[in-house]
Amino acid sequence: MQTKPSIVFCHGIWADGSCFNKVIPTLQAEGYQVMAAQYGLDTQAADVAAVKRTLGRVSSPAILVGHSYGGAVITAAGTDDRVAGLVYIAAVAPDADETVQSQLDKYPTPIFGHIEVADGRVWMLPEGIKYFAGDLPEQEQKVVWATHFAPAADLFTQKVDGTAWRSKPSWFIVAKNDGSVHADLERFVAKRMGATTVEAASSHVPMLSNPKLVIDVIRTAANAIQGRSTAAGR
Repeated sequence: MQTKPSIVFCHGIWADGSCFNKVIPTLQAEGYQVMAAQYGLDTQAADVAAVKRTLGRVSSPAILVGHSYGGAVITAAGTDDRVAGLVYIAAVAPDADETVQSQLDKYPTPIFGHIEVADGRVWMLPEGIKYFAGDLPEQEQKVVWATHFAPAADLFTQKVDGTAWRSKPSWFIVAKNDGSVHADLERFVAKRMGATTVEAASSHVPMLSNPKLVIDVIRTAANAIQGRSTAAGR
């Protein structure tokens, strides 16, 4: 009997792996091997390397799940032979000649009017949280802000070689009410990669505000990957 693919989560900026804590327990209970890569948001190359190290700690094949900037991370790391599929959540997905910044510049969003660069990092100001996680209860929004992890100021202008969505199957969750990555940018990159796409009436963090939908999409991707592995083994 074909085993389930493993799942590796890749977080965005102003977050860490714990942002997936509402979806991981259900997937674990269903028998998936799950890890959330933890990386420092210092350089994109180091973040991609951390994901590849994490792939070494789970069984293959694996599905990479990237939220926000994590979409750029899985686009590069996903070229690894251990990766069988990609799930993007409200994410960017640069092509070979693009950076995260060049994508965001074409589709401005309000959150970047509520940031402060200090000590070489990009901090979210408290009033910016409504553009990041505005559909969460107020107390939960406050916790998300209190635990936000600031990226290096030049992270979005960096680029790592590799465009996995050109060769790997992909799924995409568009957050229709996103104030951080524009929904039209999400739609553009999802269409360009030929992703199986679902739209959610969500802020930038559907894994926190609509975890059931995110679990459903990951489960669909995993079933498709498992089906392909079984067919290939015949």
